[in-house]
Amino acid sequence: MAQSYDVIVIGSGPGGYIAAIRASQLGLKVAVVEREHLAGICSNWGCIPTKALLRSADVMHTATHAKDYGLTLEGTIKPDVKAIVDRSRGIAHRMNNGVGFLFKKNKVDIIWGEAKLTKPGEVVVSKTAKKPVEPVGPIPKNTLGEGTYTAKHIIIATGARPRALPGIEPDGKLIWTYFEAMKPEEMPKSLLVMGSGAIGIEFASFYRTMGVEVTVVEIMSQVMPVEDAEISALAKKQFERQGMKILLEAKVAKVEKGANSVTATIELKDGKTQEITADRMISAVGVQANIEGIGLEALGVKTDRGFIVIDGYGKTSVPGLYAIGDVAGPPLLAHKAEHEAVICVEKIAGLPNVHPMDKLKIPGCTYCHPQVASVGLTEAKAKEQGRDIRVGRFPFVANGKAIALGEDQGLVKTIFDKKTGELIGAHMVGAEVTELIQGFVVAMNLETTEEELMHTIFPHPTISETMKESVLDAYGRALNA
Repeated sequence: MAQSYDVIVIGSGPGGYIAAIRASQLGLKVAVVEREHLAGICSNWGCIPTKALLRSADVMHTATHAKDYGLTLEGTIKPDVKAIVDRSRGIAHRMNNGVGFLFKKNKVDIIWGEAKLTKPGEVVVSKTAKKPVEPVGPIPKNTLGEGTYTAKHIIIATGARPRALPGIEPDGKLIWTYFEAMKPEEMPKSLLVMGSGAIGIEFASFYRTMGVEVTVVEIMSQVMPVEDAEISALAKKQFERQGMKILLEAKVAKVEKGANSVTATIELKDGKTQEITADRMISAVGVQANIEGIGLEALGVKTDRGFIVIDGYGKTSVPGLYAIGDVAGPPLLAHKAEHEAVICVEKIAGLPNVHPMDKLKIPGCTYCHPQVASVGLTEAKAKEQGRDIRVGRFPFVANGKAIALGEDQGLVKTIFDKKTGELIGAHMVGAEVTELIQGFVVAMNLETTEEELMHTIFPHPTISETMKESVLDAYGRALNA
């Protein structure tokens, strides 16, 4: 007889494990099906371990600029590739173990294997070909495996994987995805990065700081295409100042592999071509949802452009079936998946006042050097919508804390609705802006006006003062510029 649950979650990434824990908190009987590793791509191969790599790059950058701070370091500063990778992988393992502990604490059953939806309310789990990464200690003896399981509610949280372009498929040796880029056996002398979204530009920043010659090829007219154009332009200037080469409105047309290098033919915007040879190449042209092989077609689940179609509460076209996170479409962000998970489960549990997600209030962060962060409408999007706006700007070069830190290259940009004073967008480039952006996210969620922000006291000296000054500038009242 099939084992029955209130909720079965397929996938244990940021969306999946949060959904399981919240469901358990609400008194529901929960199981999670996982085929490979607890905590998903984010904690094992994405968000967390990449930040560990970038932290090593930050320390490297500071050490190589010690003289700027009145310090003398003796000897040559060079990266120990194995030690850097081992630290990153160790942190990933720690996060993986942490999710295992949370499942045990919240009495969430773990089912190891491949999940397939056979009919509404039923999941058949078969043996996985992938070796699971164990939770805390050995896999618990009571962990479940192959079999048929039923649930009133099934949540698909299977995430996404790197997208490959025809003819330029990653091979794991010369052409990397983020999997290989995270654990190089040795540092390449040169690197070609195809795509300048968050993944591409973070790896470009890491490797450039480590002394690698880096070229970035981007098909759009700006790096980090989803960002405000002004912020993107300032970031590009800083990347180029660091020695990064960036080709915009350019396309990798073909790649030829050598014994230990790749030669890419680049089509430029003027119609000319250019050949670039590099030791390694990173393909960072986006991701595609993991929707294959889980039985969506048989159940008639509606999809669009490779993603599962959902409403504001995670419901799919099939009653009792839900989807959250990357598999349910952009923005493909871990914090979006986590919030979507809570909304979905609380709606399932029948909690009152559950609000659908407002995607305009989801912040985006890129942890390159300098960092980039944003929320809401860009200036171009606001104008496209016919909004009458006020725009404020404040540079880091006029901020005492940024100058003291030696991080005076940055900008905070705020966008307000001229009629109502509503904050409709905030965009930043510079040191620690990925930490600062949450202030504007909270402000937007509280529907804060410019007047309330102007009357908010910001501590001195902090980089956060640039946020207030940007607001003041939008209304012609900046005090320090």
